[in-house]
Amino acid sequence: MGRAYQNKKESMAKTAGQKTRIYSRYGKELYVCAKNGGFDPDGNLPLRQLIAKAKKDQVPAHVIERAIEKAKGGGGEDYETARYEGFGPGGCMVIVDCLTDNGKRTFTEVRQAFVKNDAKLGGPGTVGHMFEHQAIFVFAGEDEEEVLEMLMMADVDVTDVEVEDGMISVYAPNTEFYKTKTALNEAMPEVEFVVEEITFVPQTMTDISDPEVIEQLEKFLAALEDCDDVQNVYHNAEFAEN
Repeated sequence: MGRAYQNKKESMAKTAGQKTRIYSRYGKELYVCAKNGGFDPDGNLPLRQLIAKAKKDQVPAHVIERAIEKAKGGGGEDYETARYEGFGPGGCMVIVDCLTDNGKRTFTEVRQAFVKNDAKLGGPGTVGHMFEHQAIFVFAGEDEEEVLEMLMMADVDVTDVEVEDGMISVYAPNTEFYKTKTALNEAMPEVEFVVEEITFVPQTMTDISDPEVIEQLEKFLAALEDCDDVQNVYHNAEFAEN
């Protein structure tokens, strides 16, 4: 799996300055999470995790509070999930997750991002089978064997544990997210997670080395990130290091 999570982080970093859009995406996701699972973070674990993630991404408290208050009041908004799959420049595989109140608008915007950037939009399942829905935790450390043993003792269904450049990456099925996090926190109370999320991890990577293709792929990812309804973009492109 290697540094799969970094690809997503790198693509997101290019638009990190667009704070308004980021706040809007978190607000929408918080609203849906609170509306569907309850407004109290103590009784809604996904909401509690999402709030923690939003704070880590420096989303202001008033944005978080407003989204939850909006959910309490009903808000009148009805969002649904939408997922699109296909191939980006260079033949890399792409999954686009959306939250939308207008499916036709979202499809049109996502399709345009594909069409205008030498990418091909496919049907449901086109590339999804080549990704694993995983919980990922990344933190400083060197001894992956110790971490693996500790998780196995806690009866966590670990997929993989890797160490690279002084960072340990723990992979587990998405359904094991809270169990894995609890086990890590109990065994290492001082642990600070660089990454703690549920994401799609590609089973294979596609090397992209042609500068023109890299530029086209970056434009494509930026176009997707510019779509207001797009929440997350996952891909298996691995940029060649210069």
